[in-house]
Amino acid sequence: MSLILASSSPIRRHLLTAAGVEHEVVAPDVDEAALKAGLDRPGEIASALAKAKALSVSRVRPDDWVIGGDSVVTVGGHIFSKPANRDEAGEHLRFFSGKAMTLTSAAALARGGAIDWDHAGTATLHVRPLSEEFIADYLDAEWPEVGYCVGVFRLEGRGVQLFDGIQGGHFTILGLPLLPLLGALRERGLILA
Repeated sequence: MSLILASSSPIRRHLLTAAGVEHEVVAPDVDEAALKAGLDRPGEIASALAKAKALSVSRVRPDDWVIGGDSVVTVGGHIFSKPANRDEAGEHLRFFSGKAMTLTSAAALARGGAIDWDHAGTATLHVRPLSEEFIADYLDAEWPEVGYCVGVFRLEGRGVQLFDGIQGGHFTILGLPLLPLLGALRERGLILA
């Protein structure tokens, strides 16, 4: 029996590795756009995507435990996806400028093709007013890495400069509600208690 991370996110992989959780990575096969189309609440979307990713791998590897994760960003009532390209990343940053960003990160555990546990956490990040010069310099330094991030930032990098205030769990902001996930893994005997 293995523990599998059903995510292509480098930060989720890093968070588990840094926490000492042995795992392998298997990319999920999920049509995210189709799944999002029928949903409109950020928490619902993040949870549905995390569950779908865990289930897609669990159906192929039913004897293993599978972790799925996803994050959703909303600003001004709009739900944002990862930017398709650098120009769209710039558009997102211009829209975020001076506004509050709500970030919801969810995790799910599946085994045998069924969800066994899930959790979602929310954080609020206050984006400071961003100048055009800052946005260009920021993308020069951070692109393409931030293209894999739904909020166009890596808090562990220069992305911290986007904000003048943050409320919420650090790991939720990084894209994985790690402390509740570690608790669930301990409860199931997948890591030491």
